[in-house]
Amino acid sequence: MLRIAVPNKGSLSEPASAMLHEAGYRQRKDRRELVLVDGENEVEFFFLRPRDIAVYVGSGRLDIGITGRDLLLDSGSQAEEIMQLGFAGSTFRYATRPGTAKDVSEFGGMTVATSFAGLVTKHLADNGVDAAVVHLDGAVETAIQLGVAEIIADVVETGTTLRNAGLEIIGEPILESEAVVIRRTGDPSDDPKVQQFLRRMQGVLVARRYVMMDYDIRVEQVERAVALTPGLESPTVSPLHHEGWVAVRSMVPAKDAQRIMDELYDLGARAILTTGIHACRL
Repeated sequence: MLRIAVPNKGSLSEPASAMLHEAGYRQRKDRRELVLVDGENEVEFFFLRPRDIAVYVGSGRLDIGITGRDLLLDSGSQAEEIMQLGFAGSTFRYATRPGTAKDVSEFGGMTVATSFAGLVTKHLADNGVDAAVVHLDGAVETAIQLGVAEIIADVVETGTTLRNAGLEIIGEPILESEAVVIRRTGDPSDDPKVQQFLRRMQGVLVARRYVMMDYDIRVEQVERAVALTPGLESPTVSPLHHEGWVAVRSMVPAKDAQRIMDELYDLGARAILTTGIHACRL
């Protein structure tokens, strides 16, 4: 069986389980379950702390896992990213009191507090900065107020929490993170079970981004209509019983669907329909 690590809590947990469910895998009904066997798909899921997943995968105990890019890099494990999953996006940045520093190059001799000590230590070293790093498990924004550090490094979404603490974001982002699929560094890339899993997950990503669009259009307007709906390869065009008309079917980006429908209508297209895509293989 393919052994897969899945986040058991936090912002990664629910979206990961939802995506796996859409990909056709069984998922746990009880949060207390730590292991779930999906015999039909020959997969065994292990529900673990997101921060530990890279360690288990990197050690070879588990085949692949879903975790955050930030957690993967912070772990220092022998694991690598093989697919982006498009959820749990975040930005990792430095912050401090106004006037303390403007850029990472000015951190020399200071102390940086963070929950991602491995990631920050490497970033400072890559920038040639000699600064101390203090590891905290959470609420790092209070570290400056309590005199533990002059700088903090933390996940930033809107920046409201930092501003409320009297801090400002400085420098360029340390990292842009999101949920990713990981495997042990150096493992074969052609493992058929892993490839099947990746195809399923890719199918979910495509199904979420696209809708199927059907419409009827006059023959003389087909080329202009197809230019609006080129599809992934080429749209399907079928003759209708009513002479001079054809039916067109094509995948279009969901975010553009309403605009495309308006433009098709202006071209004379009628019976314009969109339907959701639940799964696909490209």
